[in-house]
Amino acid sequence: MEFSRILMIGSSVLLLCSSLASGQAASPPAPAAMSPSLTLAPAPAYVNLTYLLSVAGPFHTFLNYLESTKVMDTFQNQANNTDQGITIFVPKDSAFKALKKPSLSNLSDYQLKSLILFHALPKFYSLADFTDLSAKGPISTLAGGMYTLNFTDNSGTVHLDSGWSKTKVTSAVHSTDPVAIYQVDKVLLPEAIFGTDIPPMPAPAPAPAPDISPVADAPSADSKGTAALPSTSSSHRIMNLGIWSQLVLALVGGWLLFL
Repeated sequence: MEFSRILMIGSSVLLLCSSLASGQAASPPAPAAMSPSLTLAPAPAYVNLTYLLSVAGPFHTFLNYLESTKVMDTFQNQANNTDQGITIFVPKDSAFKALKKPSLSNLSDYQLKSLILFHALPKFYSLADFTDLSAKGPISTLAGGMYTLNFTDNSGTVHLDSGWSKTKVTSAVHSTDPVAIYQVDKVLLPEAIFGTDIPPMPAPAPAPAPDISPVADAPSADSKGTAALPSTSSSHRIMNLGIWSQLVLALVGGWLLFL
């Protein structure tokens, strides 16, 4: 009797275990937890300043100075590796040819490098931003220190004053953040290098005198007066001739009276 009871209890336990095992096999696995995906912002495109200056201009002289002084590396780093960007003022080749005095050939390597750095601001500025810069006074350049520029916005035309030379922006070569490149019509000469003894502006050339040729056949007033009036010697001859005529007549008349 006890054996049958034990057998029934064991059978019940086996049935219960088998039902639990089949339930676990039939249940689907729990879905794996989805980790949130991170969306990375696209990296800004690399700006090649050498390419931009090569296809515009011509800016060959300024580009040569950038490479010879290694300032191009500074400009590229400022353009692509900083949040501020860069603004560059580029003179055309004709501006360097027109530069007679002072001459850049007399500058030391340090001064020449500072002069080229003087042509850039360590921040991106659109043309509309120069209206605010006009009221801020001297603006620091990449040359640092006393190498500053003054800006004036005159009815949309941006004028620059370096303390030695004055020029203006004539066109926008490239103006997309983080790089702005503007063409200027003169080389920027810093007062920190050339001092305050600014040479006077050359006086304008005098206007050529009008070429008035006298008329060949037109007699002058003096010649008319001379032709109209007899000379003094001719008047004396006429008076002497009249006196001799009167004497001859008087002698002839007296001789006739004695006859």
